[in-house]
Amino acid sequence: MKVLVINCGSSSLKYQLIDSDSEQVLAKGLCERIGIDGRLTYQKAGCDKEITEAAMPSHKEAIQMVLHALVNDKTGAVKDLAEIEAIGHRIVHGGEKFESSVIINDEMIQAVEECTELAPLHNPANLTGIRVCQELMPGVPMVAVFDTAFHQTMPPKAYVYGLPYEYYEKYRVRRYGFHGTSHSFVSKELANFLGLDINHSKLIVCHLGNGSSVSAVLNGKCVDTSMGLTPLEGLVMGTRSGSIDPAIVEFIAKKENLDIDGVMNVLNKKSGVYGITKGLSSDFRDLEDAAAEGNELAKLALSIFAYDVAKYIGAYAAAMNGVDAIAFTAGIGENGPDTRTEVAEYLGYLGIKLDEEKNQMRGFNNKISTEDSKVAVCVIPTNEELAICRETVALVK
Repeated sequence: MKVLVINCGSSSLKYQLIDSDSEQVLAKGLCERIGIDGRLTYQKAGCDKEITEAAMPSHKEAIQMVLHALVNDKTGAVKDLAEIEAIGHRIVHGGEKFESSVIINDEMIQAVEECTELAPLHNPANLTGIRVCQELMPGVPMVAVFDTAFHQTMPPKAYVYGLPYEYYEKYRVRRYGFHGTSHSFVSKELANFLGLDINHSKLIVCHLGNGSSVSAVLNGKCVDTSMGLTPLEGLVMGTRSGSIDPAIVEFIAKKENLDIDGVMNVLNKKSGVYGITKGLSSDFRDLEDAAAEGNELAKLALSIFAYDVAKYIGAYAAAMNGVDAIAFTAGIGENGPDTRTEVAEYLGYLGIKLDEEKNQMRGFNNKISTEDSKVAVCVIPTNEELAICRETVALVK
């Protein structure tokens, strides 16, 4: 089965066409600057990237360009759109309504619309992608895969905040967690890679990138995760503050003469390692280069990040009363050996030892702990598009 995976952002669209039988990526790419001017990047497997500058006033034009690229005479991945048998869509927020992926229908779309206030930047764009695909490819079955679904197995003690309970009852204010598709995929891959029975395992997944989160996965189910009502909670990130004293909001608002929108803009877009380094960069590669050249704030930012990750690992080892294995994934998790080393230095009490030679390798499933390490530590590359493809096939076959 050929599955088109669509991931719509507010002004961008990532896509992959995957043969589900072989799990080979037949074509992939990105639409950028939707609503501004428009740029399509398209790459058929085994071919060079093609970049097309063209007007994309909306996601409809973007998806039309993607579909045209997939069937073009020279580098099209399919001869006819009829070869595409299903479409999988990434949806950021499913609230409490969705504990798993679902076939897309009118009832499902309405339920996602009701979650829009929980993800105002993402859910509307996700829904736009669905509606455009329904218009351009009528009759093709479509599946919604939610970032929040994997975390819906958390018990109330993990997701209820210390706020008046009626805020949960009236507004569903609670911890939801994000990156769920990645956490689900990586936890399964980790167990398979190590030969563990996932139904009798204690795993911690560290999804570390510009946006970062950690999850505790007990017997294959998430029991806690670091992001909360929104992706702002948890670890210090690229531009997000992560968890802070809530009173800071009022304090900064008064000192800087900001309204609530202004403070939230600071916490989401001007904080994290970007804020700590006085705007040097939110890219951890830039910070590593700066730290190597002696920049003290870059060193501090990297240390804070590693310290945060180590604290969450410790907390989740306690929450599960132990841990069998830890996975590092996503941009920093997969490509940051120095970060992994610094995190591991805090974990000696767990009996963790890294093999520094293996820790330098990248690009594949890799056990980076020594044979006598009491907890296995691995690098497991995430593949959210493949995970969405698998979920889609499971529901439409």
